[in-house]
Amino acid sequence: MSVLTDLLASAPVVADGALGTELQARGLASGELPDEWNLSHPDVIEDVIRSYVNAGSEVVLTATFRANRVTLAGHGLEDKVTEINRTGIEIARRAAAGRARVFASVGPTGKLLMMGDVTAGEARAAFAEQCRAIADAGADAILLETMTDLEEAKIAVAAARETGLPVGCSMVFDTGKKKDRTMMGATPESVAAELEAAGVDFIGANCGVGIQGYIEVCRRLRAATAKPLWIKANAGLPEMVDGKAVYRTTPEEFASSIPALIEAGANFVGGCCGTNPDFIRATAAVVAKTKAAAK
Repeated sequence: MSVLTDLLASAPVVADGALGTELQARGLASGELPDEWNLSHPDVIEDVIRSYVNAGSEVVLTATFRANRVTLAGHGLEDKVTEINRTGIEIARRAAAGRARVFASVGPTGKLLMMGDVTAGEARAAFAEQCRAIADAGADAILLETMTDLEEAKIAVAAARETGLPVGCSMVFDTGKKKDRTMMGATPESVAAELEAAGVDFIGANCGVGIQGYIEVCRRLRAATAKPLWIKANAGLPEMVDGKAVYRTTPEEFASSIPALIEAGANFVGGCCGTNPDFIRATAAVVAKTKAAAK
């Protein structure tokens, strides 16, 4: 039985919460690369991931979001691509200890294709290198997440599919009057159609707006595709207080929207920026009640 089939047999599946904001709470400095902490602070990353497993996460992500050659080069770490990704997978597997599946996080290059900051070939090579390292290290699946450019996302999908692992792609919807488009103007419908045509195994939305805003985005994605849906919203929109982003949504408020998200078609539910193990604990409790009521 495949990883996705196994997980979805008892859907909805509880994913994890934020990694970046949790590392910041543990000392990660502004501008510092979280991925490098796989090498310098492996115990801290393992502790954060384990805290999500203990809170009820059935799927956890790795601290490899920016571990592609293009981004790492900006920090003088381009020769550490394989080491950072391999170590990130190993840390997550230790933290999961067989209690959760490990999906490798792969983010965008951080460069704009349309501006010529990076070529399609350079992006493809960077994603392929990262995904090979991830697959060799034993990840259960690859999640291309927080993607804002559908063209870059499709390049990443093609590279990730070469590994033979299940591949998901999650876009950010936070633009337009209704905050229902990607930065490049793609709608949930076009995202679903193009990602499905590109061969992804599951489709998602993460980051961007708060969970309330993603209920309608999820509903529209579900109307456009039968693929499993992965939804990880932020803990609302942040407010800047003394130079720091503060998220006002409480775990209880966040979890109260989970039933509507599930009804809208979400198969995987978790949190993005500003969420923590308390959010996942509250989400897991709601999911458990939803499953019990459905029996």
